[in-house]
Amino acid sequence: MNNGVKLDYRKTLVLGLGFLGITLSWSVYNSYVPIFLAELLKDTAYRTTLVGFIMTLDNIAAITLQPYFGAKSDTTWSRFGRRMPYLLVGIPVAAVAFALIPYARFSLVSIIITVGIMNLAMTVFRAPTVALMPDMTPSSFRSKANGIINFMGGLGALLAFFVFSGLYRMDPAYPFLVTAALMVLIVAALFLTIRESQAVESSQDKSIGIVQAMIEVWTDADKSARNMLFAIFFWFAGWTGIEALFTLYGVEVWGMTPDQAAFSLGFFSLSFLVFAIPSGFLATAIGRKKTILAGVAGIGLVILALRFANPGITLQALLLIGGLFWALVNINSYPMVVDMTSSAQIGAYTGLYYFFSSLSAIVAPPLFGRFMDVLGNQALFPCAFTSLAVAFVFMMNVNRGEVQARSPGVHAA
Repeated sequence: MNNGVKLDYRKTLVLGLGFLGITLSWSVYNSYVPIFLAELLKDTAYRTTLVGFIMTLDNIAAITLQPYFGAKSDTTWSRFGRRMPYLLVGIPVAAVAFALIPYARFSLVSIIITVGIMNLAMTVFRAPTVALMPDMTPSSFRSKANGIINFMGGLGALLAFFVFSGLYRMDPAYPFLVTAALMVLIVAALFLTIRESQAVESSQDKSIGIVQAMIEVWTDADKSARNMLFAIFFWFAGWTGIEALFTLYGVEVWGMTPDQAAFSLGFFSLSFLVFAIPSGFLATAIGRKKTILAGVAGIGLVILALRFANPGITLQALLLIGGLFWALVNINSYPMVVDMTSSAQIGAYTGLYYFFSSLSAIVAPPLFGRFMDVLGNQALFPCAFTSLAVAFVFMMNVNRGEVQARSPGVHAA
């Protein structure tokens, strides 16, 4: 029952700008930083393994700091709100460091320091930004709202893969500089538009820290939350392992240039973008679990087919289909997690969501890179398929996370 409550599309679109900036920056980062690193490490043994490991340094920070800031934002209150202070600090710092990455690419030490600062800043604001969505959206509309927000994120990815690949050809620094400028504009728009309410502060539910949230999940007799988090780990491992190494694979196996590989990956983001909003409506109609299971099965089969693909129309068609199935998974998993808890603990459970998704991004790239070094580059896609199959098994054992009734606590100016 919605009791006449409607989804505020304007407010949701404005919040989607934050996700657009996050996705744009990561898409540019994952497309070109591995190329910078591979050039610096070209004479090093197990080069791919090292590239994969360095690409996980941001996620090492994410599994420690990102959950902390998500939970901390539950109990923060200032005249700017409880989530907004983290955006106002983190986004500008991340933007400056991001703009400096291409100028640090000629030294391994300088590029590691620069991306380290950038990713530390990203961990400050990412979970609080995402937690704003369930704060301001009733449970029955969260899949739809997440679809809209991820649609905006998909626009960011399309900019990175289709438009910024052309900027990269002009000058490798241009995608980073333009992304940084957009990040500054986005935080200004969020600050001027989003107004948080203190209504949630009067709730009888108590905020908890990230450690307590983890204990709560592990000691719950109903293992749904635990199984959900493991499923999240394995399906993100499958895709992030590919995403981190796709450009390198395209260059070394398919004979593509870096910008061609990034352009091809854009087809995945294109179909994700197109199907983001319908995925939320589909889950509202048939349930989140069924929708996610269909998506996990589909993306797993597409990943297996990529093992036998050749560059060109076949590759692009598979990536288009893969993005569709990934939307079914990615749009509906976060709403399931936050609907396993109370409104006062949304930040903590957002932290858990990002802990497991970020942990997968730490494990998968170097592990997949190791298999590629030992077994050959063709091992990339079978590794990812295996990870998706394990995720499917865990998801089968999730029995909670569908729609609940709860009041939002944020409004737009």
